[in-house]
Amino acid sequence: MPGIPMRNGGAKARIAVIPGDGIGAEVTPEAVKVLKAVCAPASRTLEFVEFDWGADKFLREGVTLPLGAVEMLRDEFDAILFGALGDPRVLSNQHAADILLGLRFKLDLYVNARPVELLHDRLTPLRDRTEKDIRLIVFRENTEGLYVGVGGTFKQGTPDEIAVQEDVNSRKGVERIIRYAFEYARENGLKRVCMSDKSNAMTFAHGLWQRVFKEVRQEYTDIDSRHLFIDTLAMEIVRDPRQFDVIVTCNLFGDIISDLGAQLAGGLGLAPSGNIHPGRTSLFEPVHGSAPNITGKGTANPLGSVLTSAMMVEFLGWKTEAAAIRTAVRAALRENSVTPDLGGKKNTAEVGDWLARFMEKSSHAQPFK
Repeated sequence: MPGIPMRNGGAKARIAVIPGDGIGAEVTPEAVKVLKAVCAPASRTLEFVEFDWGADKFLREGVTLPLGAVEMLRDEFDAILFGALGDPRVLSNQHAADILLGLRFKLDLYVNARPVELLHDRLTPLRDRTEKDIRLIVFRENTEGLYVGVGGTFKQGTPDEIAVQEDVNSRKGVERIIRYAFEYARENGLKRVCMSDKSNAMTFAHGLWQRVFKEVRQEYTDIDSRHLFIDTLAMEIVRDPRQFDVIVTCNLFGDIISDLGAQLAGGLGLAPSGNIHPGRTSLFEPVHGSAPNITGKGTANPLGSVLTSAMMVEFLGWKTEAAAIRTAVRAALRENSVTPDLGGKKNTAEVGDWLARFMEKSSHAQPFK
């Protein structure tokens, strides 16, 4: 996919690593392995500092985000490489919400960038579609909407129980994500931006999205912009994904439509994402969850985490290394050097080893610049 705005552009970076729970702790080391392999010949220096924030720490100490953690990450690190959170021992999922949503909100990571890119024709469930047909990016507003936790219950546990969840949308929040989508399209030579909402039913919350979109699009007349209701978008992205370059939408709809897009491109095991505030410390995570049902079996697919690491180094300004990582993933898919969910026979660590060796061989043939 086209580039993500860079953080520093220097030859050194400090990365906070939070593997988390379940398969997060299995796939994240493979991403780190690949990053070390791609950076060594390019004289790039990555310092990795790992934090054990997850279910084990929460159950042992009652701690989710330690005191001062947000300020430390903001001030001392260039980016955060994240694994996954979620553990059946924590029924409330409190630690996952406090850590992941907490970091999104407290670091003001208002852009959730989710590329949807078919890396091999055999991976899509759509008939007669090829790699050139499925190549877009979803920008999800990441700090507002239905995820802010405003609401409550009344008469809980009775037949008269009432549950209320508020959808919070600010002018500032809506405008900056819509403007980000247009700027991204312009900077990367993309010609189409689609904004999606449900303003025909959510007249107040998404009426704001409509008004802001109509105003902002007037500043970008070089880009073909249109609006689709979210249900229409879901149908259209399946019918013909070729018509989309950039999609921008609210928190909830972005969560759903990006997962739909990921399935069209081979599944969540191949889906990267970035939680971004341009110019600030940002967080990168694969879209898949902690998958406790396969934890410890060695079958977890690390490619989503590896592709996420490519997004992260691109954010750092290292475009050549990002491209090299994506080339290695394409090669692994082409040669079927993948885990069983993608039709291969390798375990998690073997896939990471294969990718690292591929890049080492490539660097000898043509050094990275």
